[in-house]
Amino acid sequence: MAEAEDKDYTVEHKVSFETTHWSVVLAASDTNAPNVQEALTNLCNAYWYPIYAYVRRCGYNSHDAQDLTQEFFARLLRSHYFALADRKRGKFRSFLISSLKHFLSHEWDKAKAQKRGGGAKIISIDEEEGENRYKFEPRDNVAADVLFDRRWALTLLEQVLSRLKTEYEKSGKAELFNTIESALTGSEKLPSYTEIGKKLDMTEGAVKVAVHRLRQRYGELLREEIANTVSSPEEVEEELRNLFEALKTG
Repeated sequence: MAEAEDKDYTVEHKVSFETTHWSVVLAASDTNAPNVQEALTNLCNAYWYPIYAYVRRCGYNSHDAQDLTQEFFARLLRSHYFALADRKRGKFRSFLISSLKHFLSHEWDKAKAQKRGGGAKIISIDEEEGENRYKFEPRDNVAADVLFDRRWALTLLEQVLSRLKTEYEKSGKAELFNTIESALTGSEKLPSYTEIGKKLDMTEGAVKVAVHRLRQRYGELLREEIANTVSSPEEVEEELRNLFEALKTG
C-alpha cells in the first residue's frame, strides 16, 4: 500500500461561476429569457422550505401554507418582481422574504378570490415532507424571521452536501465520502485515520489528505452556492457570516 493510492481518491473539479447566479438574474433585462426563468425556478425549488416554514410560523395550517407557498412562487415567477429588485441589496434571501411579506399582507386576499396559480404547480412542494420537517422546528421561542434565516442557512448547507456527495459518487468515491463525511461537522463519530485506512486500504497519510481535500472542496462549493444567491462576489463572505450567525439561533 503506497501514498500514491491517494491519487485514486481525488475528486476532479473545476470552480466556475455559471449563468444560474442571482447576479445574472438581476442583471438580465429580459426576465422571460429561458435561461433566466430556469435559474429562478431552480433557486425556488431549492429554497421553498424556508418560505413554507415562515408561513407556518405565521399561523397558517399545513394545507394553507402549501397553497400560499405555491401561489407566492407562481406570482413571483410570472410577474416582474425580479425586475424591481434592488441591485444594491441584491441578496436573493432578502428579496424573497420581503416579497413574501408583501404578498401575505396585500396580495393573498386577492389571490383567494381568483383561481390560485391557474391550477398549475409552479414548483415541487411535498406537503408531507414540509410537515415532517416543520414538526421538528422550535415551537415558541423563535420568531418567523429568525426561523426563515436559520432554515435558509440549513437548506443551503444541505444543497452543498448533496452536490459534494454527487461529485464523489460520479468519481467512484462513494465509499470514501460515506466514511469521512462526518469530518465536515467535527463529529466524534469519525473513526481514526488508521481505522479508515484499514477499511479503505489506504495509508494514514493518504486518509489525512483525503479529509483535507473533502473539507477544502466543501468550502469551495459552499461559496459557490452562496454566490448563486447574491448579486456580487463581494457579498459572498458577508452572506457566509450572516448565515453562520443564523445557525446559532433557535
